[in-house]
Amino acid sequence: MVGPARFMNLLSCFELGVVDALRENPGMTAAKLGDTVGAKPDAVEQLLYLLVKEGFVAYDEASGAYELDALADVSDGDLRGVAAFLEFIKVTTLRQLFHLTESVRTGTVVGLREFYGFDGTLYAAAAEHRDLGDPWAKVMNATTARIDPWFFGNIDVPSGAQVLDLAGNTGLGAIHTYKLKKSPGLRVTTFDLPEREEECLRNFRENGVAEHCSFIGGDVFEAVPQGFDVVLIKHFIDMFDKEDVLRIFDGVSRSLNPGGQVHILVPVYPENIKDTDNYTIDFFPSFFLGASMGQGGPQKLSTYRSWLEEAGFTVTKAISKDPAELPPYALPVQGILCATKSS
Repeated sequence: MVGPARFMNLLSCFELGVVDALRENPGMTAAKLGDTVGAKPDAVEQLLYLLVKEGFVAYDEASGAYELDALADVSDGDLRGVAAFLEFIKVTTLRQLFHLTESVRTGTVVGLREFYGFDGTLYAAAAEHRDLGDPWAKVMNATTARIDPWFFGNIDVPSGAQVLDLAGNTGLGAIHTYKLKKSPGLRVTTFDLPEREEECLRNFRENGVAEHCSFIGGDVFEAVPQGFDVVLIKHFIDMFDKEDVLRIFDGVSRSLNPGGQVHILVPVYPENIKDTDNYTIDFFPSFFLGASMGQGGPQKLSTYRSWLEEAGFTVTKAISKDPAELPPYALPVQGILCATKSS
């Protein structure tokens, strides 16, 4: 009942600048905070009740002054990460989920149509609406930068391989592939919708990998380019239900040379869904169904393994990241699945 109210109360303290003000000048009264952030002291005090209750902020009864409590121990980098996630959730999730029930019934993101007049997915809408796209891109790029070293440290990319980054968006994954798995003759191709090409190629040039990375435009459900030794699927198959995931795996199989490898990076649910240390289930079902795709959502690692085997692959690795290794504010627990195509 109180989740949305708690969320917006905390986020407003970030947006107003209350948290920053207390970080820079501990011991401010509500009156001083109100003057600093441009709001009535009474309203600021109302918002701070929750933060005091939760131990985020401390209040001194004698002086009437506030200072950061638990939030004082959060690094600047983590605090920026928290603020970015809160903004991402607000603009991509909170509004659209008002229409979650209709989205489930229709298999479409009804909230995007109601608020933006847009028929499609969050990822397509983000390209047209910067108020959606900028917060989404900020969080996704930060997640990619954080998780890619772990991903590439756990997969094999043979020397000189021809690599396809499936649904590689604007090329960041291809850039990381080349830099983290560099070898003579290695070539990485980003495959995504044609409208991603210009930004993707610009990113290759700016990162000095244009000679080693390329772009092919297309739709994964129509045809996947063929002749590759390795296919990477990162942050993609969780967008779809089983039928479409199997279609993707079929396209990947056709894309790979005999004996080729597919490496998948995807958010996963815990095998024990009652695991209280894993918040993936708390967030992703409603996010995918009501805010981003109108379908899909992560699965257990064992489920993805069985789907790969059903598609004719031989699974060689299936691991998930230890939640204890993630920043405290990170929602998804990522899994890696590696498999080979039959010779």
